Amino acid sequence: METIDIYKQLAGHLSTLGMGYPPHETLEEILRANFTPVEAEVALALPTRVIPLQPVGIEEIMRAVDLPRVELEDILEGLSQRGLLFSGKTDDGETGYALQQVGFSFPQTYFWKGEDTPHARNMASLVAKYFNRKVTQEAYASETKAFRYIPVGKTIEPELQAVYPYHMMESVIQQATVFAVCHCSCRMVARLRGMSCEHPTEVCMKFDEVAQYVIDRKLGREITREKAREIIRQSEEAGLVHFVDNAIGDIKHNCNCCGCACWNVGSIKRRKIPRDVLMATYFIRDTDEEECAGCGECVEVCPVDAIQMEGDLPMVDEDWCIGCGVCVVKCPAEAAKLKLRPDKSGQLPNSNFKELHERILREKGSQ
Repeated sequence: METIDIYKQLAGHLSTLGMGYPPHETLEEILRANFTPVEAEVALALPTRVIPLQPVGIEEIMRAVDLPRVELEDILEGLSQRGLLFSGKTDDGETGYALQQVGFSFPQTYFWKGEDTPHARNMASLVAKYFNRKVTQEAYASETKAFRYIPVGKTIEPELQAVYPYHMMESVIQQATVFAVCHCSCRMVARLRGMSCEHPTEVCMKFDEVAQYVIDRKLGREITREKAREIIRQSEEAGLVHFVDNAIGDIKHNCNCCGCACWNVGSIKRRKIPRDVLMATYFIRDTDEEECAGCGECVEVCPVDAIQMEGDLPMVDEDWCIGCGVCVVKCPAEAAKLKLRPDKSGQLPNSNFKELHERILREKGSQ
C-alpha cells in the first residue's frame, strides 16, 4: 500500500462510519499528523458498519492486516493510549478496539487532559478548520439525532418529571456506575486558539465503559457519583447547557455547553446551522405573561439569543429556542416555564444507546 494514498484511504474509511467524518483535505492533514503509515493501515482494518464504542477482537483485525500479532497488538495499544482508537471489552470478554466516531472521542481526545502543548495547539487549529459549517452539518445530518438537550434541573414541572424522568440529569447520573470527567474540547480549542471563553472547562463527563476507557488511558480523572452531581450543579450555576446521547438509558456522556465556544450551542447561537439539524430538542420556553415583570433578565442569559423584548414582554423565537431552562432558573418572577414542544408531542428518545446508533446506521445505509 503506497504511503501517498494511505491517508486519503483512511479518510474515506472513516466517512463510512455511522457517525462518520466527511472527507476533506483537512481531515487528511489531521490523520497525517497523528498516524504513521503503518498505523493508518491498521486503522483501515477496523470495521465501520458498527455502532460507536463497539470493539472487535485481535483475531478479527488480524484477518484484514498483514502484520505479526505482537506488532499488531503494540500498534493497537499505542493508538488507544493516544486516544486515536477506543478500547474496551468485546462480547467474549477480550480486549478489543474500535474506530473513534464523531462526537465521542477523536478529535476531542487531544484536549481532554486540558494540556497546552504544541501538538494540542496544532490540532486545535486543524480541528477548527475541519469542522466548518458544511462538515459539521453533514456529520450530524441523520434524521435521528445522536444527541439531545436536557433541561436544567428543577425547571420541569413535577408532574412532567414523574412521566419523563429521563429528561433529568439526576436520572442520567443515577443510571451510571463508573464516572470520569475531562476538559471540554470545545472550550479548550477556543483557548488554545486565543479566543475568549470564561466558562469552566473540566465539566465534560463520561459514564461506564467510556469512563473506564478515559480512566485507563489517563485522558481524564475518575470521579464519584456525588462529584458528578456537583459538576452538574456548578455547570447550571455557570449558565451551561446539558446535552447527552439521544437515548433514555445507557447514556455514555454528558457535555455542558456554552454559546461562546461549543460546536452545538455556539453554532445555533450564531445561526450557522438550524437547531433541529444538529440536536434533538424536546422542550421549549413558555412565559406566564401575568407573572412576568418585564425585567429582560432572560434575554441576557439565553445561551442561543432566542429571546427578545417586545414592549414589556419577552418573545421567544421557537425556531431557535433549545429548551435548556437557563432562563427559567434566572427568572426572578418565576414567569419563565418549560413546556413540551407541541411538534414533538409523543416523541421519545430511543430506548438505549445501541438502538439509537443502529437506527442511525440504517438511515445512513439507505442514503
